[in-house]
Parts: sequence; structure tokens; C-alpha cells
Amino acid sequence: MTPSKKEFDKRLKKLKKEHEELLARKNKPVTKNYNGIYFRYKRPVLTGLHAPLEWRYDLNYETNPFLMQRIGINAAFNSGAIYLDGKYLMAARVEGWDRKSFFAIAESPNGIDNWRFWNRPVTMPETNEPDINVYDIRLVQHEDGWIYGIFCSERKDPSAPKGDTSMATASGGIARTKDLKEWERLPDFVSHHGQQRNLVLHPEFVEGKYAFYTRPQDGFIEVGGGGGIGWALVDDITKADAPHEEIIDEKIYHTIKELKNGQGPAPLKTEKGWLHLAHGVRGCAAGLRYVLYLFMTELDDPSKVIACPGGYFMAPEGEERVGDVSNVLFSNGWIRNENDEVFIYYASSDTRMHVATSTIEQLVDYCLNTPEDGLRSAESVKKINELIDRNS
Repeated sequence: MTPSKKEFDKRLKKLKKEHEELLARKNKPVTKNYNGIYFRYKRPVLTGLHAPLEWRYDLNYETNPFLMQRIGINAAFNSGAIYLDGKYLMAARVEGWDRKSFFAIAESPNGIDNWRFWNRPVTMPETNEPDINVYDIRLVQHEDGWIYGIFCSERKDPSAPKGDTSMATASGGIARTKDLKEWERLPDFVSHHGQQRNLVLHPEFVEGKYAFYTRPQDGFIEVGGGGGIGWALVDDITKADAPHEEIIDEKIYHTIKELKNGQGPAPLKTEKGWLHLAHGVRGCAAGLRYVLYLFMTELDDPSKVIACPGGYFMAPEGEERVGDVSNVLFSNGWIRNENDEVFIYYASSDTRMHVATSTIEQLVDYCLNTPEDGLRSAESVKKINELIDRNS
């Protein structure tokens, strides 16, 4: 039986109340087992359920008396981030039930909770070769005055055999904006060293050129014989062509970045060097395990690594381990505010967004004073014994 208008209104009121309660929930730091480096927070900061009801439901009784969800939102994750005019903003990768991802801006007054999406998702212009899917955007406020969105543009591989619907290609999409509302799409990044699924723009000119952190890979998934975080200089970002890519942080056997690694968000500039957040991937019995790690590069030469703490900085914990793609942490956005507080926005298991907070001082201390990976079990024991001796 078709619900009455009164029943419809009652259910709609309940939906709105539950949605507002979700958006308004306060978030608290988890202080138990604090490691002195960062605070995790109790609740995810952004999920698929945060999407406005107007995106998902036809709220008109005449056309939707059962108040059915017409458009499904599966997840909100892998968000770029920016601190703009005193506002904490994330550009989330929102994935629908149809598996297509798109970008949407969410705003918070404090960077921790009360995240609310803007009224409409981002309308991202397309190139002459339309994207099938777009995702994992990095927001970079460049010294040229533009805010750039650097993201992965996925398309079906034209070389796929007939009937093969699994083969894809990935390239670095580039767009720019002044307000995160109106976007200008530029031609995709041209790499001469394979596909690009993990492209990041450096926030300053280097040698008068635009600098990119790349990850050249042989195929859509596998990095192949190369691998690592690359470095490329481009003369003109409106025609971003990079004939040369140098690996500055390579993948290494039996480490957290054994299979592949990639730059996260654009690095933060500190007095002692550029602070980088990256992800590393290794294989295990449960599949691929993604963790986050930090490193630093030289202030005058961002392609030169000066500090690389051993092991991971953050790894999945508790419910973070479970989701659409389990055992994964990924970050492509962080914010440094005027007080040198750092808000690290990370996704867990391709499903939801979280935040961890620290400071520039703490993260630089961590990078400069944490031992590097000795690459052998004996070296790990040696470092522990050295610490025990200093504590004696």
C-alpha cells in the first residue's frame, strides 16, 4: 500500500533528524596508548552517510511516495585537503553504488568534526578524451596563485582484447581553480615512463619550473620493473610533459614499501626541510597492506632525501582494517594551520575518512630522530639495544 503523505512526512523528518545527529557529533582524541607523535580520533570524520539527503533521495511525495533512495553513495574516502580563508576543507572521493567516483567539498569549522558537504559535488570538466573515473585528488595551493587539483584519470585500455572489460589506463589529471567551485581542466600529465596513478604537484617552483612527484608504472596496477616516488620538472603546466623522471624514494625488498610506494599530499615546508607523507605497500597472506610513512627532503632541493624514519608512521588499527578494500590506510590530504598544528586526513580500507593531529615540531622531531630501517633483523635488534643502553 502506498504510504500516506503524513507517513511520508514522518519518515522524512526522522531521516533529517538522524542525518543532522550524524553531522553534529563531536569527535574526541584517543588518549589511551598515546605514542607522543599524533592523536587518532574516536570516530571517522567523513563517510558515505554524510552525503546530503538531497543527493540520495527524491524528497517529493508525488514522485517518490515510498521515500526510496534513488542514488546510492557507497563511500567517502581518499580526500585532498586545504586550509583556505580559515576554513578546513576536504575534497573527498565520493563513490556511488555505480562504482563511479567524483569529488565533493566538505567543510569543518575546526578540522575535527561537524564536516558538511557543500550543496553540490564538483563539476569537473573533461578533456577531449572523457574520463571513465576520477579519484584521489591532491589540492595544492601553488605559488603561481592557483589552487591545483591533481588526480587520477582512469579510462578503459584501448588495447584490451575484445570482451576484456578489466584492462584500464591511468594518467595524471590536472585542473585548477580559485575557489574550489569553478574549475579549469588542463591537459593530462604526459609521462614517457609508463602510466601515472599517483601524481602530486610540489607547491613551489623549482629552478623556475613546476615540479611533480610521480610514480611511473608499467601497468594500471603493477609498477613493474621500476617503482618508487619519482621527480619530474615541467616547463608549462598547461602542457605538462615530463621527458625525465628520477626515482628519489625507491621501493625496497622486505620493507613496508616492498611492492610500491607513492607520495601522499604535497609536502609541508619547515625550517629543516620539506616534510613528506607517503604510502607504502607490501604483500601479506591477507593481500596487500597499505601503511603511511614520513620522510624529509632538502629545503633547497626537494628531490634530495635527508631523513627517512624506518618502518611505518601509521597502520590500520581496529575497525580501520575492515572495508571495501581491507587492511589499507591511504592519505592524500593534510593541513597545517597558523599555529603549526597538522591535521592528517587519512582513509581506511577505501571506505571512510579519519583525522589524526600533531604539530610541525613533533613530526620534524620524529623524522630527524627516528632510526632508519637497517634492512636486516640483526640491525633492528642492534637499534633496540642501543636505545636500552641510553635508557639505562
